[in-house]
Amino acid sequence: MGNLQWQLDNEQRYSLSGELDRESVPELWSLLKQQHFPAGGVDVSLEQVTRVDSAGMVMLIHLLEHAKKQNCHIMLSFVPDELHTLFQLSNVEEFVAGHLESTTGVNCG
Repeated sequence: MGNLQWQLDNEQRYSLSGELDRESVPELWSLLKQQHFPAGGVDVSLEQVTRVDSAGMVMLIHLLEHAKKQNCHIMLSFVPDELHTLFQLSNVEEFVAGHLESTTGVNCG
């Protein structure tokens, strides 16, 4: 199992660290689907994510939808290049575009 961790940094900032992959996603998702987000918006930093695969990408998309149902808009920051590539290959760039901060210098829009 990967060393994935979900952490609350402050009221409007969360961070993920470790490997976001098919080994770590089931346990993390069981925790995140119970997460209550504040109305408005929060930032989720992926700066410390060391690996991400398609299962991790799908979980992040589900997380965006889960927060949206709570009237919360998630912005993903420090999105790894491999995740940008997965978004492109999966043809979901348009769906996630409004959730990506361009903190890496990559054009997200």
